Amino acid sequence: MRLPQRFYRLPVRFNVDRLCAEAAALPAQAWVPHPNGDAGNSAVRLISVDGGENDEVNGIMRMTPHLERSPYLRQVLASFGVVWSRSRLLRLAPGAVVPVHADIHYHWFFRVRMHVPIVTRAAVQFTCDGERVHMAAGEAWIFDNWRLHQVENPTDSERIHLVGDTSGSAAFWELAAQSERAGARVQRVEYDAARCATPLLERALPRPVMPPTELDLLVLDMRSELVLENDAPDQRARLARYHALLLGFGRDWRQLYAQFGEEREGWERFAKLRDAVREQSRLLGPGLALRTNHVSAHRVLEARILRACLTPAADRPGTNAPA
Repeated sequence: MRLPQRFYRLPVRFNVDRLCAEAAALPAQAWVPHPNGDAGNSAVRLISVDGGENDEVNGIMRMTPHLERSPYLRQVLASFGVVWSRSRLLRLAPGAVVPVHADIHYHWFFRVRMHVPIVTRAAVQFTCDGERVHMAAGEAWIFDNWRLHQVENPTDSERIHLVGDTSGSAAFWELAAQSERAGARVQRVEYDAARCATPLLERALPRPVMPPTELDLLVLDMRSELVLENDAPDQRARLARYHALLLGFGRDWRQLYAQFGEEREGWERFAKLRDAVREQSRLLGPGLALRTNHVSAHRVLEARILRACLTPAADRPGTNAPA
């Protein structure tokens, strides 16, 4: 999610000793390699599709057995009063890094990632668009993950964060607005042995065909960020053609939706339009990027819009997909 500033430290603190105890109590086999395969990065899945050992973001989210056995982690998540998508403990080995990247996929258009550090040292640095911070144990942070960011652990100890994805409620964003505000009251959420908390969980079930209103929103947002990597007459013409491509994509998608809605008989037509735009984007995209994070235009279009505008079932019209 694109945010007005890079980092927000929320005015809330958690019991570090209890967080450490619950993280330490997890069995060694609960830690699995990070899905990106980055060296020294591992995770424990806490909220996942159907509560299973997966890293999916579309489906009915449930608590995994690891979270069910961790009462304070449940209390921490529930204390924000928001609906959680995929959530995990993320561990960074001594000397390891999270490489520079931006979270450009569709999942992140409406969601932000919250960090609650559990095990860390002052030398562990989180960088977002050139700004560096240390997230101290027991704090709660969110950041603009649309911008380029990375994490470095130069210490001889592992770093562990509780990390959860959410779109956030109005109250959550009011809390975020108090970040670093002078005089803001810091709320402390201690462990309550008598409380059995259950976090609110997402039911992310995409429709087979993206409605044109949502496609228009995604396209408009992308067009607002398009810039040239090098300003030259031929590149300016390329930029104009790319804008026309995106505008035409939205118009043609709306026409197909007006004709077929989300019925199966139209799926193949939607897929052909999507694939034609993908190919034209490959040809026109070189030299075009997004202003905030410098990621290539074609890569953003592919990750944020083209992969999301049809579900896998609708992308394979010949399969026996559920109606």
